[in-house]
Amino acid sequence: MALDDSSPNPLPKRAMSAELLDAETELQLAYAWRDHQDVEALHRLINAYMRLAISMAAKFKRYGAPMNDLIQEAGLGLMKAADKFDPDRGVRFSTYAVWWIKASIQEYVMRNWSMVRTGSTSSQKSLFFNMRRIQAQLERDAFADGMKLDKHQLHEKIAAEIGVPLRDVQMMDGRLSGADFSLNAVQSSDEDGREWIEALEDERAQAAEVVQDSLDRHQLRKWLATAMMSLNERERLIIRARKLNEPPRTLESLGRELGLSKERVRQLEAGAFVKMRKNLQSQSREVANLLM
Repeated sequence: MALDDSSPNPLPKRAMSAELLDAETELQLAYAWRDHQDVEALHRLINAYMRLAISMAAKFKRYGAPMNDLIQEAGLGLMKAADKFDPDRGVRFSTYAVWWIKASIQEYVMRNWSMVRTGSTSSQKSLFFNMRRIQAQLERDAFADGMKLDKHQLHEKIAAEIGVPLRDVQMMDGRLSGADFSLNAVQSSDEDGREWIEALEDERAQAAEVVQDSLDRHQLRKWLATAMMSLNERERLIIRARKLNEPPRTLESLGRELGLSKERVRQLEAGAFVKMRKNLQSQSREVANLLM
C-alpha cells in the first residue's frame, strides 16, 4: 500500500521530530557504537538521520513501488551505513550514509521492477535509473534544433552521455519497453513443443572450474598459513581477532587484553600486514601482483 496523507504509518512524523545532531555528538555516538557496541547510541544515530532516508525514498516513488516499502529499504540502508561507519575517517555520517541508502533503495526497485532481473552491473543500474530522463532531454534538444533522431542515433547519444557500452543501452531499452513472458511458453518454431526454459544456458560452474577453484583455494590457504607463521604470537593474536573472528574484535578490547593503547594495537596490526605482504611476495609472483 502506498504511503499517502491518510497512511497510518507514524514513522515519517516521528522522523521529522527527531533530534538534530551536531558533528561532535554524532562522532561520540559513532565511537560508542563502534568501540562499545552501545545499542542506545546506534538508535540515536539512526533515528536522527531517518528523515534523510525518508527524503531519499520519496525520490523513487515514480517507479511505482509502495512508499512504505521504499522507506523500509531506505531504513535498512541507513542501518548498514551506521554499522559500517568509521568515525576515524573524518567524514560526516550523513555524507557516508547517502550512498548506502541510495544503493539499498535502488536494489529494491530493480528487484521488483520485473519478474526478470533487470541488471546488476553499475552501467545497467545507471541506465535503469537515468535512461528515460536522458532520452527525453536528447529528444527535446534535437527537436529544438529541427532534427529527428532515429533509434540507433538515440542509443549512441545515450551511451555517450552516460558513459556505457552501446549494447547495454540497446539491451536496457528492450527490457524497459517489453513485457514479461512465461518461460514455460512453448516455442512456436519447435515441433516437439519445447518450452523456452529448456533453452536456457546452465550457468553453474563446470566440473573443471570447480576443481580448479578448489585447488586455488587450497594453495591460497597454504600461502596465508605460511605468512601467518612469519608473525610473532602477539601479532597473530591481533590478526586473528581483527580479521578472522566474526564479529571482529575492536582495537580497544584488544588493547585492554594486551595492556596496550588502542593506537599501539593499530600500529602492530599495520606492521603485521607489512610482514605478511613481504612473505606472500616471496612465495609467489602471482600473489605479489594481486597485492600491488
